Amino acid sequence: MMKTKLCKPALAAACVWLLASPAARAHCDTMDGPVVAAAKMALEKGNVTPALKWVKKGREAEIRAVFQKTLAVRKLGADAKELADGHFFETLVRIHRAGEGAAYTGLKPAGAEVESAVARADAALISGSVQPLAQSLAEAVAGGIRKRFDRAHAAKENADSSAEAGREYVEAYVEFIHYVERVAHAAKPLAAEHKH
Repeated sequence: MMKTKLCKPALAAACVWLLASPAARAHCDTMDGPVVAAAKMALEKGNVTPALKWVKKGREAEIRAVFQKTLAVRKLGADAKELADGHFFETLVRIHRAGEGAAYTGLKPAGAEVESAVARADAALISGSVQPLAQSLAEAVAGGIRKRFDRAHAAKENADSSAEAGREYVEAYVEFIHYVERVAHAAKPLAAEHKH
């Protein structure tokens, strides 16, 4: 198995992006996302296994039961098939989202807008090459740090000249420090990585 090494800035960038906006990255709830793709494959094969990877083990029985009902209802005609499939997709996505600790807000249509970094992450998995994604994320984080640093550093020069200037510095300082904290926190190894 080939392992790809990422530099720490790239990992930090990816983690910051992951922490930044759960709503923006929720492509698993789209009709052309990976969860529904697995559900379609399961239905096509008549085998629930491809769909089960998207749910926690404790919810597997529920998915198996809905899958069996879906297979039975699909045989009743085209309209029944469409309704049954839709119910299976929604159930799988809802339970997957619950496993992520995220709210289910409905199944989005195919072609729904997805954060470009998410699309590029999926493309990296398909192509087997993560370097372009890692590089662009690392550059984005570095740019974010520089921008916040420059603002705080410039404001520091006059921070003691007036209360207003001081507050401007503190605002820039807090934004800079909190951004760095989020990057540093995101770059820490996950608990599972400590076990290896």
